[in-house]
Amino acid sequence: MNLGFFTTGLDEKKKIGIGLCASGAVLTFLGMLLFFDGGLLAIGNLLFISGFPLLIGVSRTLSFFSKRDKLPGTICFFLGIVLVFARWPRIGILVEGFGIINLFGNFFPIVLAFARRLPYISKVLEHPLVRKLEEKLRRRKGEEPDNSAPFFSGLSNIV
Repeated sequence: MNLGFFTTGLDEKKKIGIGLCASGAVLTFLGMLLFFDGGLLAIGNLLFISGFPLLIGVSRTLSFFSKRDKLPGTICFFLGIVLVFARWPRIGILVEGFGIINLFGNFFPIVLAFARRLPYISKVLEHPLVRKLEEKLRRRKGEEPDNSAPFFSGLSNIV
């Protein structure tokens, strides 16, 4: 399978990082589908943790996880991983999920904007119930419900 379209302009380290992070996410999702299989969850966590520094670099990873406003998310994320390794996968995934939401929550609008441009997913996201839920979440966060912002407008706040 040729993935040249998705990996154009990336060096080999970043391509490996993307593969490890994606494999980790798939194995974690599969572990949750298979009634919180601890082995799959642990392997998924290891792959994701090893792929993230390859993707963005070690120094940027350390600065990302050690930011003062992201510290509670970092603690919950790594505590959840420890709980998964300690054979408490259900509680570990819940704690880890809370940490992921706190750490990567500002990426969700970018992912949503990208998903709106995909052929089949865009039709699901245009459903009135999904729109109402999105508007309610934006109001709760204090943002305006307008979707007129360009796709890459949120990237400058992240990097």
